Amino acid sequence: MKTIIIGGVAGGASTAARLRRMDEKAEIIIVERGKYISFANCGLPYHIGKIIQERDKLLVVTPETLKSTFNIEARVEQEVIHIDREKKAVTIRELNSGREYTKKYDKLVLSPGASPIVPPVVGVRKEGVFTMRSMPDMDRINDYITEKSPKGAVVVGGGFIGLELAENLQHRGIEVTIIEMLDQVMAPVDYEMAAMVHQHLQFKHVRLALGDGLKTIGGNGRLTATLQSGRTVDTDMVILSVGVHPESSLAKDAGLELGTRGAIRVNNHMQTSDPDIYAIGDAAEVTNFVCGKETNLPLAGPASKQARIAADHICGRDASFIGVQATSIVKVFDLTVGSTGLNSKQLEEFGFPYRSAIIHASNHAGYYPGSEPITLKMIFDKANGRIIGAQAIGKQGVEKRIDVISMAIQKSATVFDLEEAELCYAPQFGSAKDPVNMAGMIAANVI
Repeated sequence: MKTIIIGGVAGGASTAARLRRMDEKAEIIIVERGKYISFANCGLPYHIGKIIQERDKLLVVTPETLKSTFNIEARVEQEVIHIDREKKAVTIRELNSGREYTKKYDKLVLSPGASPIVPPVVGVRKEGVFTMRSMPDMDRINDYITEKSPKGAVVVGGGFIGLELAENLQHRGIEVTIIEMLDQVMAPVDYEMAAMVHQHLQFKHVRLALGDGLKTIGGNGRLTATLQSGRTVDTDMVILSVGVHPESSLAKDAGLELGTRGAIRVNNHMQTSDPDIYAIGDAAEVTNFVCGKETNLPLAGPASKQARIAADHICGRDASFIGVQATSIVKVFDLTVGSTGLNSKQLEEFGFPYRSAIIHASNHAGYYPGSEPITLKMIFDKANGRIIGAQAIGKQGVEKRIDVISMAIQKSATVFDLEEAELCYAPQFGSAKDPVNMAGMIAANVI
C-alpha cells in the first residue's frame, strides 16, 4: 500500500513513523513544501531569545534520518498543488526547478498545518514587519536583530507566541509593547486570572495596549504603529502574532467538506468526506469532547495523537480519536500559566450552568524552603460536580496540577473525585492536601 502524506512537522512525521511501525512493507512518502521536514516550532521564540543556543537542536528529524532509520521517503521543497480524487493521484511541483509530476496513492494524509494571519492593514509588508511560524521566519527575525540592533519592538497579539516573543525579545535587550484587541492576554483563561499576567508583564517592563487593535504601520526605517484608538507607538520592528488559519485550500479545491473556520471536516477516524483521504493537525476540524462542539485546535500534542489514529486506521485498526479539551501551558517570564477544558466566557456563550471556585495555595509544604503560591480556578457543573475546566498560575508546580485535572476531565470525573485523589506527597513536592485536593474540597463545599 502506498500512502502519501502532505506536510511534515508534528502531524505528518508522526503519521509516517507510526505507519512504518504498523506495516514494514508500506510505501510511505512525505511531501513538504518547506526546507525542513520536522522542526520544533514551539522552540522558535527561545532561539530568538538565545535560551536555546544551537539552531540545529530545533531540527527534530531530517530526510536522511527518516530514510536510513524508517525507510520513509521525505521530499522537501516540493508542494502538492492538486488532488485528483477520481484517479487517486496528486500533482507535485518541485519549487526549485518548477518541474511538475504526478504520483498515485492508495491513501492520502493531509497535514498542511496552519498559516499566520496577516491583518489587512496598511504597512504590513514593510521592512521590519514579520510573522512567526517557521524556521525561515525565525531566521529573518534573528538576522534583523543582529543587523539592525533594534531598541524597541511591537508584538501584535497576546496569545502563546506573542507572550513568548515578548519575553525572548526582552532577553535580547529590546523594549516590547504588546498590542491586543481583547481586554486581556491569554484568551484561554478568564479575566481575573489574566489580570495576574498583566501585572507580571508590567512588573517586567512590558508595555500593554489592551482592548486596542492595529490600524496601520507607517514610517520608513523607524516604524510607527497606529492603533485603532489613535494611539501611536514608535518602534524598530513589528511582529504579527494574531493567530493562524488552517491551510485547507488544497482540500477545498479537491471538493472535500470544510467546517469550523475553514478547517477540514473529519470523522473520529480522521477520515475526510473522502474515506481514502485523512486530515490531521492544525488543518482539521475536531470535536471538543467537554462540550461536544466542533473546533479547530492548533496544538502539537493533539496533532501527534491524531497522526497515530490516522495511521492505525489506514492499517486496518478500528482506532478512534476521542476529541480535544484544549490543555495548554505557557511560560511568561517567571510565571507559568496553564489551562484545560472550557473557561467561563465559553460556558456563558453556550448558556451552560456552571460554578467556579478559586483557591490560593502553595506548590509544596510551606515549612519547606522555597514554596511559591499557586492560584487555581476550578470550573464545574453545579448540578453534579462534573469538572468542566481549570486554570492555574504560579511560578512552580502549575503543570503538575493542570495535568492531573486534565486527566480527570478526560475521565468525566467530579470535584468529589478530586477530594479523594491520592497524589504523591513529600514536603519538597506538595502538601498532604495538594492544591488539586483543596480545589475539589472547596468546589464540593460550594455545591
